[in-house]
Amino acid sequence: MKLRTILWRSWRLRCPACGEEKLFRDWLRLRPACEQCGLSFDREPGFYLGSIYVNYGLTAILVTIGYFSLYFTEAVSPDEALWICLAFCLVFPLCFFRYARSLWLGLDYYFDPKAARREPPQGGRRL
Repeated sequence: MKLRTILWRSWRLRCPACGEEKLFRDWLRLRPACEQCGLSFDREPGFYLGSIYVNYGLTAILVTIGYFSLYFTEAVSPDEALWICLAFCLVFPLCFFRYARSLWLGLDYYFDPKAARREPPQGGRRL
């Protein structure tokens, strides 16, 4: 499957494999799996930690570009530019949270589709 297709599905917050099922039940909770194709969204603990890096990286890049753009164009004072960027740093990561998780899941599916099809462990650990 093409990366462009997977990224488009991820951007729409849909299953990266089939594009039919929504990833999220509500604002923060992921569904456990796709009801259409069976792709597991519930991965091992710490899987979505990488999405935090995506979210942080994009926020840092946008704030850096935004601050220097405001500073050098002198559209606002340096203090106002700082407050604008601070507000952006608080609001943007919350709005982009779902997209970062979806993109992370989509990239994982693209680079390792067989591992994405494994069923999550049921119940506790067996000794």
